[in-house]
Amino acid sequence: MENSLHWRLDVIFQEDRCRARTRFAAANLAAWRKLALNAARADQSVKDAVKGKLFRAAISDDFRLHLLRVNFGA
Repeated sequence: MENSLHWRLDVIFQEDRCRARTRFAAANLAAWRKLALNAARADQSVKDAVKGKLFRAAISDDFRLHLLRVNFGA
């Protein structure tokens, strides 16, 4: 039985299809995915799904910077 975090990582990032197998690549990618997921979930400024927030962050430098500032005080 999968927990909700793994389900979200699998649905949003298709983590089960990841082919990274060398050394620590899979663990490093998983850490980045969890960081991105938590940053998108914590943001309340935009009413959108997590997947939409991640897409917006992928195409907009300003929104990506906003997510970093909100979550990490940069």
